[in-house]
Amino acid sequence: MKLAFIYSVLFVLPLLSPVSAQSVFARQKNGNNNNNQGNNTAGNGNNPQTSLTLDPQVIAKGFAQNGQEVPTAGQVASLTSTNNFINFCLTVPNLPLTNGQQIKSGSCNPAPIGVIPSVDKMPSAKFVNPKNGDTIAANTNFQIQMAINNLATGNFVNADLNYFAAPQQVNNQGLITGHSHVVVEQLTSLSQTTPLDPQKFAFFKGLNAAAQNGVLTADVTNGLPQGAFRLCSINTAANHQPAIVPVAQHGSLDDCVYFTSAQGGAGGGAGGNKGTAGAAGNATAACEL
Repeated sequence: MKLAFIYSVLFVLPLLSPVSAQSVFARQKNGNNNNNQGNNTAGNGNNPQTSLTLDPQVIAKGFAQNGQEVPTAGQVASLTSTNNFINFCLTVPNLPLTNGQQIKSGSCNPAPIGVIPSVDKMPSAKFVNPKNGDTIAANTNFQIQMAINNLATGNFVNADLNYFAAPQQVNNQGLITGHSHVVVEQLTSLSQTTPLDPQKFAFFKGLNAAAQNGVLTADVTNGLPQGAFRLCSINTAANHQPAIVPVAQHGSLDDCVYFTSAQGGAGGGAGGNKGTAGAAGNATAACEL
């Protein structure tokens, strides 16, 4: 019986048109893929977090709209997707996957944005020291102090292996679990209006410890040379991605102040042995791992 079936298949296949034959094999391949996907799901104990298939419950149908149903002057059409952009990085085959690494030449990251807090849980920050307009003592230890609100600080992952490698998360209070950074950039003067080069900074520090009494600190060993400076925060989720909030119109999640450093300046807080001052630095090295 089996031999008769095999002989019949061998006889019929050559009579099929090339398109029909390809269709047969395509259906066979798709069937195998479906079986493999089913096996993957079954093999993972039906765990949606390890399955290689997209659960229909999480498909965002709004992603299929390009936003031009009610066009606004100057508005551009959004990219659209009916599968949550799960294979988006295939559209840029010239770029490697970010894959948890800080790739300076560019990459494509497949991790979703993740959990977004409510509007009343959006983070914010304000520098306590130095304050805007302060003058500190040049080449003298001082401490950066920043008050932080609505960020579950002290949560950071390995910046070399897990950079942008997981979605944003929130804690039981609905606050983004993450940490902050401070960066000091030198200016030509306080009135400078030209944009700065983000690759150059005088001091960078990942604030990996939890805030104490709502304040994060960073000690600037040996201080800064004479000059004008901008100090800014970078508040992020645990995987170092900038904090994401639920609405487009909101106050800044970060703070910046402008100050000067001069001989005989007022000085700053207690010094320490953390942080690295210089013309430029590496953000990975500056984040304590």
